[in-house]
Amino acid sequence: MKKLFIYIAIIGGGCFGCEDKLDIENPNEPNVGLFWETGEDAEKGVNAIYSTLHKGSISRWMPMLYSTRADIGESRSPWTDLANALDKFIQPDYNFDPVSGVFADNYVGIFRANQVLDNVPGIDMEESEKDVLLGQAYFLRALFYYHLGTLYGNVPVLLKTSEPQDYPPNSTQAEVFEQIIADLELAVPMLPARYADASDLGRVTKGAAYALLAKAHMQLGQYNEALPALQWLVDGEGRDIYDLVANYRDNFLITTENNVESVFEWQFAENPNEFTDNDIQTPNHNYGTSLAQFTAPVGIGWSDAEARRWIIYEFDELTVSGNRDPRVAASFLFDSTDINGPDATMIYGQSFSSRYGTSADSKRVWVRKFLNDHWKNQEGYRSPNNYRYIRYSDVLLMYAECLNATGSTAAAYPHVDRVRQRVGLQSLSVASPGLNQAAFLEQLKHERLLELAGEGHRWNDLARWGDLGPGLAVNDPAFANFEVGKHELLPIPQLDIDANPNLEQNPKW
Repeated sequence: MKKLFIYIAIIGGGCFGCEDKLDIENPNEPNVGLFWETGEDAEKGVNAIYSTLHKGSISRWMPMLYSTRADIGESRSPWTDLANALDKFIQPDYNFDPVSGVFADNYVGIFRANQVLDNVPGIDMEESEKDVLLGQAYFLRALFYYHLGTLYGNVPVLLKTSEPQDYPPNSTQAEVFEQIIADLELAVPMLPARYADASDLGRVTKGAAYALLAKAHMQLGQYNEALPALQWLVDGEGRDIYDLVANYRDNFLITTENNVESVFEWQFAENPNEFTDNDIQTPNHNYGTSLAQFTAPVGIGWSDAEARRWIIYEFDELTVSGNRDPRVAASFLFDSTDINGPDATMIYGQSFSSRYGTSADSKRVWVRKFLNDHWKNQEGYRSPNNYRYIRYSDVLLMYAECLNATGSTAAAYPHVDRVRQRVGLQSLSVASPGLNQAAFLEQLKHERLLELAGEGHRWNDLARWGDLGPGLAVNDPAFANFEVGKHELLPIPQLDIDANPNLEQNPKW
């Protein structure tokens, strides 16, 4: 089986009728009382959590929020409200769907995870199988809180299946991260390092939980606490599971998904019968992602988000053989994706020069990593190209950052060397030996920028390093609008503020 296909059962409760003569149970109506009885029910419940990743708010708008709000991205969308929200730190409406929908759908995932965690422990089934399912639920709940914590910050933490009468207050951003860490610490011993059955390809593993655990600790500045998780991945059992693929571009092709470098990736597939992103309309919802349609070059997709041109010039170091860094062409579509220029650069079966000539579009840059130009000449709303959420190169660079932060700069070098040597660059140990802690961190910022551009990590990196602020306007003019103490977080949707008397808006919004 190529991917983990998610067919879900959405479990709900209800009260049917208020008079005795109508108080009749419909045996065909799904409800909590008829579910959560078997191991098959438990697996369906977990599959429903994964299915949340297919929702349009999460699979389309959320990656755009992470990348486009950072200094490497911009939006020239003709939908002015979208361009303002994604790029310019202007929220036209606190209920603006591409932003508020991300908030809401992450809580859908949390609700589904809480259903599993509340109900599966009582099911009579093999305990080892039960643990693996619960481990996935803990991980996925942590994942949704990681999104909420890094985007919205001070959000309510719900640890039980919510009821209509629940009015949870805000937790602080730090408290949200502490809950993420607690969930992942529960998940790690429950999850396998590998799955024996090919049908489980794409499910959460121990390595994925360790990697997200390290990310959570790092966002709190807890570098010492992040080290054990990263040590398992790099020096421990994980070293025999994960590695870097030889060809950097293979991390973004549909023919090389779930490779040895993949620590956790979201599984997408094309469903020709889909008509909605609403995943409760199974089996007719979109198992793919429309991210490519919304970020592909103008004339192919909607081009609502793209890269800023300055990043191209950051790839200024030649390989040891004197060639351009191969990550440029793997990461971006622009007038010189092919180093020979616009006439040689192909954009979905047509040369760049023939598409854009010398028009205003001829200097635009689009993120290529999750597009489909490698196998077809158009995009659509059902892209099957998996979203590589955590790659092993990210893990190696995180490990280097933690080692450097804890006073072991010399020990950090080899992990950066692996990432650089994979793309043919001289090892950092030779190119820049003996860097002190501060200089090594500055170099590491550069390494993460080039290796992970457009993959959704830049915003959290800048936040962790304390680099978010108006000073970034030198590369991204939108940061002239950035107000410290406000724009690090998005506003909590006003609908939720209005519905919950215990919920407060984020500072300065």
